[in-house]
Amino acid sequence: MLDANWPDSWRSAFRIELRAEAIGLAWRGWPVLPGATPAPITGEGDDLTWQRPAPVRENWRELIGTHAHEVATWFSDRTHSLLVATGTVLDAIEVDDELGKRAARLLRTLGHPAPIVAMPNGRWLFLTTAADRIPAELAEHATVQWHSAGSYIPLPPSPFQHGVVHWRVKPEVCGWQLPDADEVHDVLVRALADEQALLLVEPSAA
Repeated sequence: MLDANWPDSWRSAFRIELRAEAIGLAWRGWPVLPGATPAPITGEGDDLTWQRPAPVRENWRELIGTHAHEVATWFSDRTHSLLVATGTVLDAIEVDDELGKRAARLLRTLGHPAPIVAMPNGRWLFLTTAADRIPAELAEHATVQWHSAGSYIPLPPSPFQHGVVHWRVKPEVCGWQLPDADEVHDVLVRALADEQALLLVEPSAA
């Protein structure tokens, strides 16, 4: 566990913060789920990069839409990770940090900020309204993952094996209004095209 060596006061404060975040999101209608922190690494060949929280319960799909009062009980006595189910209220596009930085700059330039989550494994999550599909340019790119129906994402301050999830852009910046999925998808496609164009130019420049 990430907090195995923390003083009791730290663990208590962290648990309180997680519970407060979970309740706040649930009151706003976000489908909060309790998550388990990643299992301890046991094998020498295990890759810490991809260890991430997962739902505590196998029937997590049946918990989607649980009232905030019930959500509060989930986080009362244990340090759960904070997960949100995707595909109903929101979706998320997961990208590597380089593509994430390009897209975040474009969103700022356009004046259309989006909530962005950064995970300790170097991956970024762009939160949007729920969508039926994503552009082929994103769907076919190996480093892009679409979290929609049947998936979930960790939100701050969920612990990983080697760090804590944090906001790059908080939902408050958008007034808690999730950006239209098509707008964010278009920006990500532009950022991806810019990235690929740069890769083509760099070898010749060398």
